[in-house]
Amino acid sequence: MSLWKPEVLEPKTRREYRIFGWAAGLGILALALDQLTKIIVMRRFTLGESLPVGEPFFALTYVRNEGAAWSILSGHGWFLLLVALVVVAGVAFFFRRLTEGYPERYFALLLILGGVVGNSIDRLWHGAVVDFFDFHWYDRFRWPVFNVADIAICVGVGLFILSTILRPSKKTSEKDSPQET
Repeated sequence: MSLWKPEVLEPKTRREYRIFGWAAGLGILALALDQLTKIIVMRRFTLGESLPVGEPFFALTYVRNEGAAWSILSGHGWFLLLVALVVVAGVAFFFRRLTEGYPERYFALLLILGGVVGNSIDRLWHGAVVDFFDFHWYDRFRWPVFNVADIAICVGVGLFILSTILRPSKKTSEKDSPQET
């Protein structure tokens, strides 16, 4: 028996619609912030230009990534767009099943979608994803340059994983509960 009973949203209730609205707003905000920051970087920087902000740790560096994370699948932009389309369609189709009624999963999934759509817009309009957050330790260690959409995706995935670990699955809970006859 748990001391904390997790809140579960009932389908098609005002509370669920309100949570969905806030989560969608956060996803749209992440998408808008991603696109706005990319526009600013493209207008103010030349490709490859770097502005040290917090040396030796951080700089704003304008790069383009033709692949996915760490440039994997570089040069396969259309394939990555297809994967993004499948992700968006899959999340939309299985949304309620994926959330299992847990509010934090609404936020997680819509953050992920905001990030996926943000990077997909880049692939369509620019042929590559615009990245600019550059964390490094002098010239010895460099983390791959990333953007706001990447942050939204990582935060969303992390939140979803954390929720999956900490929340009981409805399927497991239903199997464990005694059946009435």
